[in-house]
Amino acid sequence: MSSSSTGVLAVARAAQVARLLAASTIGRIPLGAAPVALLLFARERWSIGAAGLLVGVYTVGLALGGPLLARGADRWRQPPVMVAAGSVSTVGFVVLATLPVPFAVAAVAALLAGAGAPPFEAGLRVLWRYLLPEEQVRVAYSLDIALQELIFILGPLVAVGAVAVGGTGAGLCATAACQLVGTVWFVSTPAVRAWRGERAERHWAGPLRSPALRLLLCAVLLVGAGIGTLPVAVTRFAEAAGDRSWSGWLLAANATGALVGGLVATRFAITRRHLPWLGASLALGYAPLLLTPAPVPMIGLTLLSGLSLPALLTATFVTVDEVAPAGTAAEAFAWVATAFTAGSAIGAAVDGAILDRNPAVAVGFVLAPVSVAAGAVLYRILAARLQ
Repeated sequence: MSSSSTGVLAVARAAQVARLLAASTIGRIPLGAAPVALLLFARERWSIGAAGLLVGVYTVGLALGGPLLARGADRWRQPPVMVAAGSVSTVGFVVLATLPVPFAVAAVAALLAGAGAPPFEAGLRVLWRYLLPEEQVRVAYSLDIALQELIFILGPLVAVGAVAVGGTGAGLCATAACQLVGTVWFVSTPAVRAWRGERAERHWAGPLRSPALRLLLCAVLLVGAGIGTLPVAVTRFAEAAGDRSWSGWLLAANATGALVGGLVATRFAITRRHLPWLGASLALGYAPLLLTPAPVPMIGLTLLSGLSLPALLTATFVTVDEVAPAGTAAEAFAWVATAFTAGSAIGAAVDGAILDRNPAVAVGFVLAPVSVAAGAVLYRILAARLQ
């Protein structure tokens, strides 16, 4: 359990921490808003399979851009990298929102919107050791991950609310605006301006030269694939229920469960030994969604399904800290985000294709527990190798 000197309040009261958390949360709203905004935008024009593919392209962009941008931050500084990237992402969202483009052009714009997303996760997590004593770093990871769930609570609501007011283009514009505001606030923080990457010998493979990190990333990929099916599956569920806006509420409920789970996780000393158990717990949490009850009880099930994810990610980041080579911290954290988002892209695309072939609502919820359970097996292998 955390003592008063290492607990959540002690971390939150440390200099600049609250500002960094708030700015990065606002800047990462697109991670929760963009999948919903893109799905609603694409569903108005194309099939649910095409909508899932567009979300997949966006998340592939996130996966491709994240490590490259983080490597730039490791070698130079965060502010110029994040501002330039955010500008590219904004162009992608604005093209989608304002121009009547065919699907191929929409896919390119979605790719740019994802590839240019500023690497907030990597940028924030390398700052914890710069700002906090060692005994508070794990609490900071858990608090960071817990508050990150606000992204997936507020993000879908921002998207759905903007679409309700101004149409699907407004949902994409609101998504881009949140990202820009968060980026400017984050990069103007003194700690971000002052931070420099650790001096170390550079290798073309960066942190990927660590076998343990590669295995960890494979596990994260599988977990991400499971989680990535949820926006597509709940969109199909909401359509069957007669109101697509249920998708936003269901995703927000899932994130609320993760927020609660993350706050609970700050009370415990989570280590890499917990990885397989937390992975198994997450897989079990997604299994009841196969019941596909009425929308209101489904909200309760989606809330429960999110409880274990923050603790699993905390254990993952603690392990990254242990196995990443010197001088590759930001890029190593970015590769975790990349593995997760690449998995999400695969999961979204595969689930959309499955639902195109078999429209039964429950079918959309099959892939999540299966994929996460496979990830838990890899976590078990990794934990055994690191003993």
